[in-house]
Order: sequence, then structure tokens, then C-alpha cells
Amino acid sequence: MKPKNILFITADQWRGECLSILGHPTVKTPNLDSLAADGILFRNHFTQCIPCGPSRASLYTGMYLQNHRSVENGTPLDARHTNIALELRKLGYDPCLIGYTDTTPDPRLYPPNDPALKTWSGILPGFNKFLDVSTICPEAWALWLEERGYTVPENPRDLYYKAVEEYPGAETRGKTYAPACYSKEESDTAFITYKALQFIRRPGRKPWFLHVSYLKPHRPFLAPEPYNSLYHPDDIPDFKRASSPEEEAKQHPYLAYLLNQDLHNGYYHAGIYPRDEKSMRQLRATYYGLITELDDNIGKIIALLKENGEYENTVIVFLSDHGAQLGDHHLLPPSAYFDQSFHIPFIIHLPGAKNRQKRGLVVNAFTENVDVLPTILDILGAGIPVQCDGRSLVPFIMDKTPEKWRTEVHWEVDFRYMEESWGYSPPPDKELGIDFEACSFNVIRDKQYKYVHFAGLPSLFFDLKNDPDELHDLAGNRKYTELILKYAQKMLSWRMVNDERTLVHMTAGPEGITERPISHR
Repeated sequence: MKPKNILFITADQWRGECLSILGHPTVKTPNLDSLAADGILFRNHFTQCIPCGPSRASLYTGMYLQNHRSVENGTPLDARHTNIALELRKLGYDPCLIGYTDTTPDPRLYPPNDPALKTWSGILPGFNKFLDVSTICPEAWALWLEERGYTVPENPRDLYYKAVEEYPGAETRGKTYAPACYSKEESDTAFITYKALQFIRRPGRKPWFLHVSYLKPHRPFLAPEPYNSLYHPDDIPDFKRASSPEEEAKQHPYLAYLLNQDLHNGYYHAGIYPRDEKSMRQLRATYYGLITELDDNIGKIIALLKENGEYENTVIVFLSDHGAQLGDHHLLPPSAYFDQSFHIPFIIHLPGAKNRQKRGLVVNAFTENVDVLPTILDILGAGIPVQCDGRSLVPFIMDKTPEKWRTEVHWEVDFRYMEESWGYSPPPDKELGIDFEACSFNVIRDKQYKYVHFAGLPSLFFDLKNDPDELHDLAGNRKYTELILKYAQKMLSWRMVNDERTLVHMTAGPEGITERPISHR
């Protein structure tokens, strides 16, 4: 069997419904639609946690948050955990990153003043060659712009935030209507694509593993022309929310805290992104424009693979680290416990003539980001590390349902460091009157019900069939007490079954350490 290339593409804050192949009423994604039609689309795919760092830690290690414990951007990832880059190195690949992974290394392996410990936007161990492109490190993009004759601001990070001033229509359409000062050929998305195309064209060692990690459609909501005006605010679907932030806040104390902070503090507050109807509809329209820009760029990469004959020898994976609220429930960033922040797109293209008959499949079963690493390793015929909490999706790719497949999805959020990481003040433990260690919640969600369990606050329960917008908490309704208890027990069982297991299968004896046989679920 000819060794396969791996193209692993991630976006940031791309919501799960935002693919035109899924019937989205506004946004157009023709290239990803074609990839899905020629591959496998997982319709009910969810991330494990927010924000970016924890979410990517789960994606790269195949572990739930409760086990890898990188709970916030900047929290180190324990070096004892393997990851996608390290596993691919074992198979002879030389992993290359173009973009970022938001990984903070284990400080026990570095001297105290090492530069790697002075940023939370670090690189996942195992990537030997990389181009770091993020809002923290835009220097490579800035240098590229200068080479193309662009005048770079004194602080290169301003590239991500500076819009064209006094742009016609911005006053009536909203501030995010004004385009970026650079062209669509000069955006950070275009730059990452340019470098990816360079990598694919280069002569050299094959097969290759390339991780292309795009920032967009993540904040700031700043799109180059023509993507800033590609969609009209009048065509944006209505927001899913209560009649007002005040009414929304009645649902739960944690939600009330987030709404207050979202309006007044942090990186997304109303002073930066106004929350009037006009501005929010335009912000969503700009977000859709950024998605189509990204789709166009992904299309260029796929076109090159077809042009040079590599498409039929390349496993292509596309997904996002998490979603975002974008005005739903009156929230803007990825936050709270709502589906919009956790439901994400997921597409796999599996090469080979024997797989043609399986293409165009749409999988409706629940899948999670912890399944991605096991799936890639299984495709390559490699063993799956004991640490992985997820399962291989290869049976689905072969149009078969694995035995005892999950009937629900799970996600977790640890919000203890919101003051430090998000700029929220006062911190949640002080504002909500709970213990610092109790600043967390777990979610279990199936086709009909959703249970949210807080360590130090009241639980919530939603009937998604009758209340798909999650506006009515039923936790206080006595008719649901028995059902709520059932879901609380299911969540406890899930956590017990998925406790960290790295050494559990080993035992000591006269002959030394023996590894017991295990079944990887």
C-alpha cells in the first residue's frame, strides 16, 4: 500500500451549521461542499471544551479535558501525553505546521526564563518544521507583506485590527462592514494558503503530514474586500435568544455573569462590538464572509493536490476547534453551555479507488474531537495510544456503525481563570459566590435532552425536541426529576469510565512489568 499524505486543516470558531451543503440559508462554501461530496461529512460533531488551547489539546491528544487538564489558554500541556505530531513521527512522517496550535509546553522540561514559557500561543511538541502565524506572532505575515510592498504598522499585531477608515456604508451597516487595509491576496488567510501551496509544491520527502491551522473566522471580525460585503445583513438568519439580555440572564447565574461581562468587559465587550441589531447582523454577515474567504483558500489547496496528482493519495481532514455564539443568547464569543459554541463541522476525504463507493456519506451519529486522532492513526494502520478517550471513525467511513457507539456527546468547561484570560472582572468565583475549584461544568447531550451539571451552581435541563433554542430550563420542574436523575447518573458513569488510564493496563510481577491486553472501546 502506498503511504498516504495527511492534510490536516483546522479553522477557529467555525460553527457546525455553516456549510452550504447542510442547507445553510446564507453562507456559501462550495469547495468544502465538494470535499464533503467526495468524502464523509459528520453532521453531529462536537468539540470537547472551550476556549482554543483546551479544545486543541483534546483534538491533538484524543483526551477529554478531565484527563489532559489543560483547562485554559496558557495552561501547560503535560509532556507525558503523546499527540498527533509525535504519533506521526513514529510512523516516519516529519510533521509540519503552518499556523498555530495554542499549546503551552510543560514547564518542567524548560529553564524558568525560556522564551517558550513566555507565551500561551506555543507550538505542539513534535512539529519539527513550522511557520507560526497567530495574533500573538504575526511577524512572518508582516515580513511577507513588506516584500509585497505593503507598509506594515509599527506594531505588526495591528494588522489584525486596522480597518479602512471612513469606509462608505460603515455608518449605516455597522463597524465590521469596513474592510481590512490589505487585499484578499494579502490577508493572513491568503498568507497561510501561500505557504501551504509552497510546501505541497516543494520537492522533498514523501509522504508528508501538513497541519494548516487558520485563524479565521475567529475575531477580529475584519474581512478584506470583497468578503466584507459578500453577504447582506438582511439575509442573516434570526438570532436564537430571549427577548432581551435581562430576560436571558434569568435562566442561570452563570449565564447572567457571562452576559454582564460580555457587555462590559473582556475582548468582546459592547464597546468594541456594539450589540444593537444592525451591528450584530452585520457582524454575522462579516463572519460569513470570512468563512467564504477561507473556503476559497482551501479550494486552492485542493486544486493544487488534484493538479499535481496528489489528491488521490492524500487524507484530508477539515474541522474547527470550536464554534461561537455570534449573538445567539445575546452572547458573542464561544461561551456558556449552548450548542453554538460546541457544534463544529467535520469532513474527511479518504483517498483510494476502493473508497469511491463510500464517498458522499453523511454520518448522523454523535462524534467528538477526541475521535480524530484515533481515526487518523487507524487510517494509517497504526496503533491507538491507551490515553485516547475517543474511538476510530473508520467503520463509519466504511458505511458501518461501530459496536456500542455512543448515543450522546459530552463537553466540559473550566472557567476559574476568566479574569486572567478573558479580562472578566470580578472573577467568577467571587461574583457567583462559589469555590475557586468549583468553577466548572459538564454537559451530556443526546438527540432529545441536554443536562448541564455545575460543580458549585444549579444544574440545567433542556428538552431539545420541544425547545431546540434552549430557552426553557426544566431543572426546577418536578415532572422531570426522575429524568434529570437518570442523566446525572449517566454523566457520572461517563466520567468514571473515562478516567485517565495510561498505566492501568500494566502490572508488576516476577518477570517485571507486564502489559495486560486491552480493548480500545
